Amino acid sequence: MSQSTLDTLTSRFDPQAASGMDEVFQFHFDDAESHYLVIQDESLSVEQGEHDAPSVSLTMSTATLKGLMTGEVNGMTAFMTGKLKATGNVMLATKLTSLFPGE
Repeated sequence: MSQSTLDTLTSRFDPQAASGMDEVFQFHFDDAESHYLVIQDESLSVEQGEHDAPSVSLTMSTATLKGLMTGEVNGMTAFMTGKLKATGNVMLATKLTSLFPGE
């Protein structure tokens, strides 16, 4: 994940949407290093690597993530077409749009 993508995620983070949450979102990319997001009661930290026990793991290309962030790619469509794979608590993945609303 590029630094600009990380900066965009961080700048879009909505702490109020994360109130009461204690979750880890693991991102695996086929064209970049893995990262994970730790969301704990209105706070966000972005870490490089793999978490030992993520709440949900998402596998995609960085292009798919960028498309999801810009709204050019629909999350459900990406999932149904295999561009996005999820394991663990997959319902958490649906909260990403409220945690990181578009511009």
